[in-house]
Amino acid sequence: MTGPVPAILSFGLLGVFCIASVEKIFPAPPSHIVLLFLGMTAAPDMGWLALLLAVTVTGSILGSLFWYLLGRRLGEARAEALVGRFGKYVFLPPTAYRKLAEAYRRNAFRASLVAQLVPTVRNYLGIGAGALRLAVLPFAAATLLGAVLWNSAFLSLGYLMRGGDHNLVSVGFRIIVMVVVVEVLFFLGLRYRAVRRRSEEAVHG
Repeated sequence: MTGPVPAILSFGLLGVFCIASVEKIFPAPPSHIVLLFLGMTAAPDMGWLALLLAVTVTGSILGSLFWYLLGRRLGEARAEALVGRFGKYVFLPPTAYRKLAEAYRRNAFRASLVAQLVPTVRNYLGIGAGALRLAVLPFAAATLLGAVLWNSAFLSLGYLMRGGDHNLVSVGFRIIVMVVVVEVLFFLGLRYRAVRRRSEEAVHG
């Protein structure tokens, strides 16, 4: 298989680390496609699978800290203005950024953890965390846990599919569809919970 990703992977674990770091800065190709590919082609045994998990999680954390430091430097107002102007070019609509910022204000650790499991949002969650001056250690801890969950799921799926005659593009498309469905159901659940809470407050109020 040819292309930029296999070429970078020819550098071994250093290439894996670079892909995991850069993917957090600009998600092209999406992380679940990259992780699936790694699990299918770069993990001959469980030992290598664990090593790939450690390297990709480290890269993900460093990529998130890049956005955290940028958001902290910009501040809340300038970060939101930057997202409003350029967010569409990196798949980050202003509405998604504002929702993330609101979630941070309610529960920073939980928002950081949940955001790690949402495509696109997981790439740029550090901007909001840094702009709102959240403590870096809780942010890093939540990012670590979320990255372990996300990366291990797709690496393991790819590992289970290794050696088979699978078309990576078609498999990746099916995974994208599944992730989008899960994401939609997740946000619908949050919306239902919020509406139900407001209804209960209105009744008791």
